[in-house]
Amino acid sequence: MTHGIAAIGRDGYRTQIEVGSRHRLVADEPSSLGGADTGPAPYDLLIAALGACTAITLRMYANLKKWPLESVEVKLHLSRDGDVMAVERSLRIVGLDEAQKARLAEIAERTPVTLTLKSGVRIRTTVA
Repeated sequence: MTHGIAAIGRDGYRTQIEVGSRHRLVADEPSSLGGADTGPAPYDLLIAALGACTAITLRMYANLKKWPLESVEVKLHLSRDGDVMAVERSLRIVGLDEAQKARLAEIAERTPVTLTLKSGVRIRTTVA
């Protein structure tokens, strides 16, 4: 499906990330956690992925249906209550009627990243 590399050196928490075949990103921790805040923190990247997947999927669906969707804004908030993590997602949809908006809200619950996060992911770690 996809691949990536994350590399960190000895100084600080700044991490160079390569994803796909040509995209480069930087992740870091905020200064309050000892980082230099030179890029989004790992959980920021997680909700960014969910937001992007949601927006893209809703745009694809509206295009397929030939609906006059002007824009979608996906607001996300990740929180923790003890051991339980939760995401609150709010959709601002412009250009559609209420029935179309309701349908897009249903579709949002089944985007690929949404389903992945809801079901969990097995991770197998090896040392090279």
